Amino acid sequence: MNNLMIHEHIDSLIYLIRGQKVMLDEDLAQLYGVETRILTRAVKRNLERFPEDFMFQLSDQEVEALRSQNGISNTGRGGRRYNPYVFSEQGVAMLSSVLRSKNAVRVNIEIMRAFVRLRLLLASNDEIERKLSDLEEKYDSQFKVVFEAIREILEQKEQTSSKQKIGFGRREKT
Repeated sequence: MNNLMIHEHIDSLIYLIRGQKVMLDEDLAQLYGVETRILTRAVKRNLERFPEDFMFQLSDQEVEALRSQNGISNTGRGGRRYNPYVFSEQGVAMLSSVLRSKNAVRVNIEIMRAFVRLRLLLASNDEIERKLSDLEEKYDSQFKVVFEAIREILEQKEQTSSKQKIGFGRREKT
């Protein structure tokens, strides 16, 4: 997989949940090349490193919303027995210290870059939206004169059309 494909793949694994950009434990485990249970076990052994803004467990409603959007595994037989954990950017950074492998560090660097790309993209969209609003305000005032002139023309036409009848009349045969 080339770098662009890796970047796009990682970018697609970042979700917005509870107002935070997060990644699912199972996606992170796959990227790190470990089983999800190994990742969550390492995290649970180091819970003091993962406060609520670094990691939290999804509610049933959030799991259902993700399942309908992205097809995450079902609970019960053959699937997950608990709701997934999600990790914010800071939580992902902390994972590399908990997992302690060269692969974890390498993958973490790529994930951090994905979060930065997403932040830059959102910032540029905000800037574009602000500029568009500025343009709309500017041109609305300039076109006010044009709209007023059009209204005057329409009013004049309305007055003249009420005085004269234009068109063909129908004659009745006697």
